Amino acid sequence: MNSKKIKRILIAVFICLAVGFIGAVATQSSVTTWYPTLTKPFFTPPNWLFAPVWTTLYILMGIAAGLVWDGGFYHKWVKTALYHFGFQLLLNAFWSIIFFGLHLILPALLVITALLILLLFTYKWFRVVNIKAAFLLIPYIIWVCYATALNFEIWRLN
Repeated sequence: MNSKKIKRILIAVFICLAVGFIGAVATQSSVTTWYPTLTKPFFTPPNWLFAPVWTTLYILMGIAAGLVWDGGFYHKWVKTALYHFGFQLLLNAFWSIIFFGLHLILPALLVITALLILLLFTYKWFRVVNIKAAFLLIPYIIWVCYATALNFEIWRLN
């Protein structure tokens, strides 16, 4: 692996982790105050699981984005893939702010649904540019599907 590729991957991982940090700040106060008061479905994971899962997912996302970026930002498909990636990353952070920061369960459900749709388009474009990068997004897609179901059930139960 050349140093240019490694640099791009490290920058992309840093950006993803920074977005995750923004989401964590929005989440922090609600995890011990508001969130425990909600009625949650039987498939709700323990709170301690969220941080390691999201950290792992942000690292995988960053590696994937770095691999796509290494295809050359001048290329139309690379640009398209990274634009999709960037917008879904913004929705990712926005969801945490809406759900945990503002305690708006239904609007958060709409945001995470949009995130999931955009993430599927991102996967499609990553697959066009770099198949390995696309495969690195699969755990994230699965987790967002799970989080969408969890958000829906929390909305339905509350």
